[in-house]
Amino acid sequence: MKRMIPGLMISCALALGAGLASAEDAAPAADEILLLDGSKIIGKVVDARDGAVKVETGFAGTISIPLDQVVSVKSSAPAVMELTDETVIEGQPLLVEDQQLQVTDNSGNIREVELGELLLVNPEPWELGLGYKWTGLANLAMTLQRGNTDTDELDYKLESVWRSERDRYTLKFNGEQDETNNIKNADNWSALGKYDYFFDGPTYGGIKVSAESDKFADLDLRYYIGPYIGREFYTEPAFTMSAEIGLSYVNEDYIVADDNDYPGATWGIDMTSDYLGGDSRLYFNQLGIWDLQETSDVVINTTFGLAFPLLWNFEAAAEVKLEYDSGAPEDIEELDQTYSLRLGYTW
Repeated sequence: MKRMIPGLMISCALALGAGLASAEDAAPAADEILLLDGSKIIGKVVDARDGAVKVETGFAGTISIPLDQVVSVKSSAPAVMELTDETVIEGQPLLVEDQQLQVTDNSGNIREVELGELLLVNPEPWELGLGYKWTGLANLAMTLQRGNTDTDELDYKLESVWRSERDRYTLKFNGEQDETNNIKNADNWSALGKYDYFFDGPTYGGIKVSAESDKFADLDLRYYIGPYIGREFYTEPAFTMSAEIGLSYVNEDYIVADDNDYPGATWGIDMTSDYLGGDSRLYFNQLGIWDLQETSDVVINTTFGLAFPLLWNFEAAAEVKLEYDSGAPEDIEELDQTYSLRLGYTW
């Protein structure tokens, strides 16, 4: 029988113990969240915003918990926290006891803050005033048909938004080109550029420039420019809503009808909702122009639809676009309707 050398046995034992200790140190400590109903959630706190904390769990993926249902949170990893008074706390774990946020000051003293004053946990850089967040989408719908009838249809949409803590830039462009048996039956496009400056709170002001053309509605070019004031009424993912009103100079160039220009009152409404779940998105937006000289004339462009995610940031969308012009030239329909299924990429 081979005899183990005592020194070697001790060395092996120490190495094994050190290995186990290293493995324990390497394993990330789980966060613990206790709720009002006595439930205990074990996972990792990802972030908190819009009055809810997101927790990554091993049994249900990432779940969102309203902050008013949280009794305590025990977290070990350092986090960045922003309070409603714009105070930023860095390098401290998220700790909550009896619905009170525990904050350690520079002197090492712990002070309690109402949990309702916690605005963000692990905010993005732009939310702390560092640069811009860039989001957008590019959608395309195309139909090619050959046989008894040759049909080519192309719908496209591009939207891009740059948002900082203080301001926002928005660009939108979309259009439609349709042809049947080498004869065009749709040729239109529209473009929008906006700049928003946020005052304290959800109110903002800005300036808007828009242009559109529709050859089959006798519209060679309509453009308008002017200031507006807006407000974000709701910002939670379950329902977002913002609205704007303003004044603009409007110029309309027609292919056959007489050209026109006038002062106009403008408005805009944007709404979204993730109510259906599954990262789907219901959306509605409307832009309107009211002729302040010929008050019976109004232009209203409305778009609403449902978008749902696919893979790798791609999404599909079913969309309806309604374009109404009460002052359309004779022999031109006042209401134009477009129904489309789109495939796009979001970022």
